[in-house]
Amino acid sequence: MLRHCLHLFFGMFFLPLLLAASPPAGADIPDETYEALGLTRDAPPKDLYGALIKRYYDPGKGHGKGAFGELWQPTPFTRYLDPKTLYVAPDMDFEATREECVECHSTVTPGWVHSWQKSVHGDLDEIRGLPAGDSRAYKKELIDQVEANLHSMGVLPEGQNLDDVGCIDCHMRVGALKGNHKADLKMPDAADCGQCHVQQFAERESERDTLTWPQEQWPAGRPSHALSWQANVETAIWAGMEQREVADGCSLCHTMQNTCNSCHTRHEFSAAEARKPETCSTCHNGVDHNEFEAFSMSKHGVVYATQGHDWDWQQPLSTAFGAGGQTGPTCQTCHMEYEGEYGHNLVRKVRWGFEPKPEIAENLGHEWFQDRKESWVTTCSNCHSPSFARAYLDMMDEGTKQGIELVKEARGVMNRLYEDKLLVGQTTNRPAPPKPDADSPGAFAGLFFSSGNFPTAIDYEFAEMWEQHVMKHFKGLAHVHPGGFTYSEGWSRLIRSLARIKDADTQLREKAALLQRVEMLESGGDKRGLLDLDTPVKRAAAGGAGVALAGFGLALLLLPAIRRRRRD
Repeated sequence: MLRHCLHLFFGMFFLPLLLAASPPAGADIPDETYEALGLTRDAPPKDLYGALIKRYYDPGKGHGKGAFGELWQPTPFTRYLDPKTLYVAPDMDFEATREECVECHSTVTPGWVHSWQKSVHGDLDEIRGLPAGDSRAYKKELIDQVEANLHSMGVLPEGQNLDDVGCIDCHMRVGALKGNHKADLKMPDAADCGQCHVQQFAERESERDTLTWPQEQWPAGRPSHALSWQANVETAIWAGMEQREVADGCSLCHTMQNTCNSCHTRHEFSAAEARKPETCSTCHNGVDHNEFEAFSMSKHGVVYATQGHDWDWQQPLSTAFGAGGQTGPTCQTCHMEYEGEYGHNLVRKVRWGFEPKPEIAENLGHEWFQDRKESWVTTCSNCHSPSFARAYLDMMDEGTKQGIELVKEARGVMNRLYEDKLLVGQTTNRPAPPKPDADSPGAFAGLFFSSGNFPTAIDYEFAEMWEQHVMKHFKGLAHVHPGGFTYSEGWSRLIRSLARIKDADTQLREKAALLQRVEMLESGGDKRGLLDLDTPVKRAAAGGAGVALAGFGLALLLLPAIRRRRRD
């Protein structure tokens, strides 16, 4: 009760003040991150950045090709998705100055140059000259923060300001006057962005530190953007499959660990763009996590679609519901907010993870889950009463549990079929998936690998059920899309898959029983033959066989009469 009152008091009186203010440097870098890095909050940017990149580039902490790296080779395109590990500069051995980079690429890749010229990077003085009332004026403080970071690292001399951030600063070295196109050129990664934007980089990296599941339902720090690449390359079927071009499709979304341009499209790197829901839609859509579709068809999404064109997207998220004129939530205002502050850690309120699991459903009463639920109540209370928010969150949890129960029932059927070796072709034509994956009923590998009777139709059906339909069910509930968790998606699809799996189970077992009786007859065994009715499955099989035999006997009796009729 006290916690509820504090949240209400916070939301009514202090939250509007916090939303209107610019947070101080380091405000949304969690204590857990400083502790994990062995630093205190008064650590200078140089020390903070140094500790961050030491961990960031550590293969033991998720960087690089992963535990199965020896099993796969990158395509020429993959090198852009993990640039630190895989990118090789073009074989163009010549020197270029800052000015020559822009001059050359104005002809070779004019789109890049045009985007850069529109960006804040292209003209810092324009931002410095903005009046206080301009929506973008808050970026003056960000420029000061960047310069302070570079001063701390000794990259920018004390007292010197940045004129612009050009090609050479990101693709070679900050402050460089010239460089060799072959020896010095690099494809920037998130750490390169983080050298200037230490605060934002640290916030994103803090996802590793604030997501430690109390019952180890997921590995520490996952699922998150900060370890999305590790989750990709250490998925067994991704590493083992031969079709590397198809595998790159997974990597295109999972590259967020390695780069920042999934949200801040290069070369403009627009913050206004990154604040719109469409930015999230490239990855957060589809059959296993259709967040964008669910949001778009919710009342929240309708408010955005009908009114969003009037909102000021240049305003920072902290003032979106005030000066920004925002009247409804977006992906960003819900997921980037935590207890009244906004930052690049999007997992501090995560409760269900990527896949709704029984191990989560069974532990929602644990303090860890309850605290996160109350943080969601605070978020929802920007627009709703706490009681309304809590009622809907309870509904979401219970509805998700109901979906999980259907998956559990289907999993039991599939496991028994697999253990009894009754899946189609299981004893004759079911090759194992490529290493390092292993065979199992309804395995994730079955969505990406096909050989012989792997997967069977119901393997695929069950894989869709546990990896896709229940996710849609949960995402529909979480994003308030009624059709998404009832009839058009979610629950009804789960029922359909369960029905198909049960039908297949009955048919496979009846067939197995019938084949067993036929084998006994052929071997001269049990004289009762097909009339052995000691089990329901055998009775069902025998019933079908009996009808067939009766029909055959009747045909034999009628055969003489048929022959006479033909002679007449």
